[in-house]
Amino acid sequence: MEQTKMIRHVNQIAAYFEVYPQDRAEESVRGHLEKFMAPSIRRQLADYALDGGDGLHPLAQQAAQNMTVGSNTS
Repeated sequence: MEQTKMIRHVNQIAAYFEVYPQDRAEESVRGHLEKFMAPSIRRQLADYALDGGDGLHPLAQQAAQNMTVGSNTS
């Protein structure tokens, strides 16, 4: 996935959940990414976050650092 598109998409998900209490928001963003993103895109996001994650919403950055990358959980 093109990097700018990935960042925009993940930030939209994070923005949706940011009104939740912090712990629930973090879990919701991570869960959404694990359930609905392809493993290859999760790997791309995780690598991007490890490289600093410039432009990522803080919830997206947190989720990228804590999500399961290997395979879909659904």
